[in-house]
Amino acid sequence: MAFMLCSFISHAQQQQKQKLDVQGHRGARGLMPENTIPAMKKAIDLGVTTLELDVVISKDRLPVVSHEPYFSAVISLTPEGKTIPASEEKNHNLYELNYSDIRKFDVGSKAHPDFPGQKKVATYKPLLSELIDSVESYVAGRSLPAPRYNIEFKSSPDLDEVFQPVPQEFVKLVMQVVREKGIENRVITQSFDPRILEEIHKQYPAMPTAYLVSNTKGLKENLQRLSFLPDVYSPYHMLVDKETVAACHAKGLKIIPWTVNDKARIDELVKMGVDGIITDYPDLFDEAVR
Repeated sequence: MAFMLCSFISHAQQQQKQKLDVQGHRGARGLMPENTIPAMKKAIDLGVTTLELDVVISKDRLPVVSHEPYFSAVISLTPEGKTIPASEEKNHNLYELNYSDIRKFDVGSKAHPDFPGQKKVATYKPLLSELIDSVESYVAGRSLPAPRYNIEFKSSPDLDEVFQPVPQEFVKLVMQVVREKGIENRVITQSFDPRILEEIHKQYPAMPTAYLVSNTKGLKENLQRLSFLPDVYSPYHMLVDKETVAACHAKGLKIIPWTVNDKARIDELVKMGVDGIITDYPDLFDEAVR
């Protein structure tokens, strides 16, 4: 009987571990150029359950997969192959460029100083629609499980009508693509900007939301910034402890910390009972936690 009980507990623990949502940050930023189609394919090859990515809006009102609403000097080369001085990067404002011009920039050939193991690939910032099409085709061709998408709206009040549209239009443009591609049931939307989450909740109340947090105010005070309870609380991983995990679960919230690139910390957070982990290195995860 004792042996059977131990076996049952071991199986239950294994089942719990398998529920962990492994999210590839910007695809697999530690291994491939961020927010690109090659990065998403790499993350899929490594078995992630969710592709985490960022969206901004072009001049011609198309959702583009990019962390910054401009061409970062760290990762970008001009169409002529020239580097962009840091002092000039914001002059390359994606909100003032049509996508046909955005696509000409190379965001994969320049070595990233923070990710020495990142493979260099000449590539571009894709449209959200193209990235979804490419991913869906990639998994279908390999008979792999269809991934979820964690779409972050890069938004801040001081950027309205300068680097981005106002929240109402921003949400409408992105969600239009999501609905056209028929992936609503595999998408969660996230942002640091409460206005975006409020707008998503207003326009698409069934769409899951995640509140990104980098401050030290704590769960209670941060949740007071929203008029509704999001589905996921997503803080910087160093703000997470057992008490935070327990408090989230007591409210019916999932907790998915970002961005965890250390194996020991990943294991620590898994033991705490987090529901998922966002990482630049999906290859750090043991098969047991997938």
